[in-house]
Parts: sequence; structure tokens; C-alpha cells
Amino acid sequence: MALSSQWRSVFAPGGAVKIISGITQYDPLVVGRVVRAATRGGATYVDIASDPDLVTLARQMTDLPICVSTIVPEQLPACVAAGADMVELGNFDPFYAQGEVFDGGRVRALTQRVRELLPAIPLSVTVPHGLALSAQAELAQELVGWGADVLQTEGSVSLQPQHPGVLGLIEKAAPALAATYTLAQVVSVPVVCASGLSVVTVPMARAVGAAGVGIGRAVNRLEDEWAMTAAVRAVVEALVPTAVV
Repeated sequence: MALSSQWRSVFAPGGAVKIISGITQYDPLVVGRVVRAATRGGATYVDIASDPDLVTLARQMTDLPICVSTIVPEQLPACVAAGADMVELGNFDPFYAQGEVFDGGRVRALTQRVRELLPAIPLSVTVPHGLALSAQAELAQELVGWGADVLQTEGSVSLQPQHPGVLGLIEKAAPALAATYTLAQVVSVPVVCASGLSVVTVPMARAVGAAGVGIGRAVNRLEDEWAMTAAVRAVVEALVPTAVV
């Protein structure tokens, strides 16, 4: 389906900031802190685990659009009924350590299943980082054909930078940045650059063609809500320096 005018306005400036509480994070206290921080910090939308109760909670706290993430499509209709504005397959990072494998065939099948269940809801799909960039590009085009409205990158959370400081931050973000550039060249839908980003590297995401960035651990691993808010604001201002928050 084509994105609604609401979502087109979210991505059109290339400065969308999605704050992610975590696909496996079901603690309402943590999710609540992340959602409030995202709202206060000037984020564009929030991404939470696929649970109707969490959607209801988030909707009470924010007017921001709500995306829900899962690898189980059957969880999504109830979340949409509870008020979710977008659904997402991925980010897959938390599942790799559990032995899960997300190849092109599995991601295509999941995408098709979501579209069977929810033919009209905006759908974001993560392109697995384990694929070669050429394979990511090929899969991206297929996913758009199967109904993906937004694509998202990921990078290995286990990647260990070889250098400290700014150079290390760039190394950490490099896989997601490379994937973003690659996907943005072959699809016309928005590409969200996610995984390993920081205030140093979010401007690079926009430069390589991202319609927005997804920020998770840089915010959700913080324990203090005001520290979370400050982190969100820093990302927003780094991505769009002229933004008034």
C-alpha cells in the first residue's frame, strides 16, 4: 500500500527519528520511560514490542505515531486494534544469539504473512545484515514488491570497533550506513538507518540516503528518564541541526 499523508510527512524531510524501546522489552515501566523521553526529546515516532497492552499504555502517554515490532505476524492484528499506526518485522538483532536465522526466504515469508493478515497497515521490514550488500539490495526490491512500505537496516550488535572515540563510533555505524546507501539506491520507499548509530553518525545516515534513523540502545539502556530525554534531543539536533525542539 502507499504510505498515508501522515507517514509521508514523517519521512519526507529525511529527518525522521524513531526511538526504539526494544522488540523483546515488555516491561511497561521501561517502555513508559522510553516513550515519555521520546516525546519530550522531539522524536518523530516510537517503536515498541508487539503487545496490545503496551500499545494502549503508549497511546496514553504520547501523540507520536506508534510502531510495533515482532517476528510473529499473528501478534500484530491485536496491536493494530489497540491503536498501533505501523507494524514492523525486526529488528532481528536480539534473536541471533538465540540461534534464529533470518535469511531472504524467511523474511519474504514473514512479509507475505503480515500482508495476508493486515493488507492496509503501513509495514516496515528489516533487511538482515548477514546478507551480502548485493543480496540485501535484491531482497529489498522483492520486499517492496510484497508490500513493504518502509525498509530498515541493521548491523551486528557484536561488532567491536578497533579504535576508541569518534573513529570507533564511525566503525560501529559503518555496516548500517553501507546498507542504507545500498538500499536507497534501488528502492523508492523510505529507508530507516538503524543499529550502532550515535550523535556522531546520524548526520552520515542522512547523507547516504536515509529517510530517518532508528535509535535503540543509545537511549533505552539508560536508566534515568531525563538522561534518555537528553539523548533523544541530542540525536534530533544532530540529524536536523536547525530543528526547534
